[in-house]
Amino acid sequence: MANKILFCATVDYHFNAFHLPYMRWFKEQGWDVHVAASGEIKLPYTDKKFNIPIQRSPLSVKNINAYKELKAIIDQNEYRIIHGHTPMGGALARMAARQAREKGTKVIYTAHGFHFCKGAPLLNWLIYYPIEKILARHTDCMITINQEDYALAARRLKAKQIEHVPGVGIDPNRFKLLDQQTKQERKRSFGYQPDDFLLFYAAEFNTNKNQEFLLQSLALIKDDIPNAKLLLAGEGPLLKHCKEQAVNLGIRHMVDFLGFRKDLEKIVPMCDIAVASSLREGLPVNIMEAMACGLPIVAIDNRGHRELVHNNKNGWIITDHNQVEFSNKIKVLAGSEELKQKLGMNGRSMILKRYSVDKVLVEKSRIYRSYMAETEDIKWAIH
Repeated sequence: MANKILFCATVDYHFNAFHLPYMRWFKEQGWDVHVAASGEIKLPYTDKKFNIPIQRSPLSVKNINAYKELKAIIDQNEYRIIHGHTPMGGALARMAARQAREKGTKVIYTAHGFHFCKGAPLLNWLIYYPIEKILARHTDCMITINQEDYALAARRLKAKQIEHVPGVGIDPNRFKLLDQQTKQERKRSFGYQPDDFLLFYAAEFNTNKNQEFLLQSLALIKDDIPNAKLLLAGEGPLLKHCKEQAVNLGIRHMVDFLGFRKDLEKIVPMCDIAVASSLREGLPVNIMEAMACGLPIVAIDNRGHRELVHNNKNGWIITDHNQVEFSNKIKVLAGSEELKQKLGMNGRSMILKRYSVDKVLVEKSRIYRSYMAETEDIKWAIH
């Protein structure tokens, strides 16, 4: 069995966005890195890339073909480690790896936020929980990225080993602080006034990300903070609806719909605060990026937000979808540069201490090394 690892996810840009440091780490250890996912992105640190038609919906019949293709790849390549990500990428990888696992392949799965959780719709529990319950028995190590999921997995799922690793890691040298003068110059370069109060949120426009809540909250303070601008990065099925809502609320001039962006490391640091409205999160990268840039956070209550945002330390968690309280916290930050900077610096300090790529790599490499050693023992026992 050669030193080969297969990473599997629903779509390939998941790896491009979140996992390149860990793929590079395997290359540095002398391993071959293979990737199986839907898409044709050319990924660095990748020896072989397989475009597999994995679909997000567990009900899609296309996933039958995806499973067959993935199983053939696994059977042919004799991987020592298989690491699955995303609900369907992780599910198909574990299903397809069952026979390989009997021969010594180690199977790891990272749950980037269970779709079933406290407060999740009943349908999510009916669909996703049984899948995870069954597949946990075919998992050597399940990695969770927040404490709530870790406790749930330890209590309800039967994976051989369960670990908690704080997310995918943020590069604090890419997302970093700007001094006041540089921030003002950056605002000018993007067409804003130096004293514009910029609120930032990056997410797909869908029901879960709940951008409509932000629009309604902004409408409550449009007269109190006339220089406020809400920057919404992303695309998605509800983008058109949100644009219409901005017009209906009389705040279209205060909202910039940025579309899909590849320059967030330039946009986020120039902003003043980050806002977050999603109903469900695992451990949101957009909030960690904002924290790394020294932005205080105002966020709706959910498990991922609670993990990162601590009241009066680096921002506030707003319960019960209270738009008045949410907008009031924005007003507080707009009126106090000192408080804004204090909360922002606390957030960056939290990233440096626990959530940076270097910190996360230490924890993930510890897990990887334990399975590298086990498969090495198996290989020598066979020979």
